[in-house]
Amino acid sequence: MDPHITLVTLGVEDLDRSIEFYRDGLDLPMQERPEDETIAFFDLEGAMLGLYPRDLLAEDATVSPEGSGFGGVTIAHNVADRDAVDAVLAEAESAGGELVKSGREADWGGYSGYFADPDGHLWEVAWNPYLSAD
Repeated sequence: MDPHITLVTLGVEDLDRSIEFYRDGLDLPMQERPEDETIAFFDLEGAMLGLYPRDLLAEDATVSPEGSGFGGVTIAHNVADRDAVDAVLAEAESAGGELVKSGREADWGGYSGYFADPDGHLWEVAWNPYLSAD
């Protein structure tokens, strides 16, 4: 397998609400789409983020759409410094996300926190002194 990710698709309950969160709240660049389209794509500099109705995504994967709690997956967004962690967490919260874990020193030597989008998808925002945020 070629070691890169090109697309992460999140199953969402309300596509319009999720578009507002990511496009308007977090200011992610969204590709143009017809208004009746059931999927939205955002450019993430080297990868794409897709939003698709949860029930249709489950149907496509031939699994049940039912489920709750921690799904065992987080999405990470690395930033250039500690202050940027707190700024992104505040931006996500003001956009309608839920602050799950405020920024704090991490046992691996960096600084990180978590927010959840309107569907509960967890995003880690981290400053990692061992990785480039580019």
